[in-house]
This record gives sequence, structure tokens and C-alpha cells, in this order.
Amino acid sequence: MAELSGHCLCRSVTFKVRGEILRAGHCHCESCRRATSSPVTTFFTVEKEDAEFTGEPLRYYASSPGVSRSFCSTCGSPMSYETEERPGEIDFYVAALAEGSVVDVDEHWYWNERVTWLNCVDDLPKRTPAGES
Repeated sequence: MAELSGHCLCRSVTFKVRGEILRAGHCHCESCRRATSSPVTTFFTVEKEDAEFTGEPLRYYASSPGVSRSFCSTCGSPMSYETEERPGEIDFYVAALAEGSVVDVDEHWYWNERVTWLNCVDDLPKRTPAGES
């Protein structure tokens, strides 16, 4: 995979990713919607060792137990998502990439929490966490 790069709205924080994308998906969960004030958030996941931030220091928010979300301390742009369930991985927002169209999205996550007024028409798998409907 070629190197991917991105930045926050004010460009105070930049990132580079080298290595393979492990997965990419549209997340419909309530916490991601609230964190981004949008109906859906699209992430791609890489190994932490393949990611590098530069620029201003990030701020972090523990949005739920075992979850840390980073954001730019200057403009507030969300930058990454990390969970203790996947300690060696980090999720980046596809929309923060300089060229987001290079990421192939694989599936929808937390389909059961989606907003009903957004019409998603595609053939991607619609995942719901085990035990939920």
C-alpha cells in the first residue's frame, strides 16, 4: 500500500499511515454520531506501528470504557479512535485523508443504531454486534 496522509481542519495536526489497511467501514453507532455530529462516520483501521502523528499535540477523550478518541486541540477535528479491544490498532477518519477515495469501504458497522432518515443504498454487509438486533 502507498503512504496515506491527512490532517485536521486547521492543519495543526497531520498524520501519515504506511502499511496495510486492516478494515474500513461506515460506523452508525450513537457515540460516533455524537462525536462527529454526523449521521455516519467512516473509518479505516491500521496497525498502530504504521501510523504517525505530527504537529500540535492531540487531546484525548475517553468516550466510553476502554475507548479513547483523539482530536485537534486547536480546531477540535476528530482524528482517531482507539479501543482496548484492539490494542495494536488505530482507526482514522477517512474524511481526514488528503485523498479519501483510495480507501475501499468493506461494510457498515452498528447497522442497528443507524438513523432511519439516511438512505444507504449499497451492497455492503450490514453488521450488528452479537446479541443485538
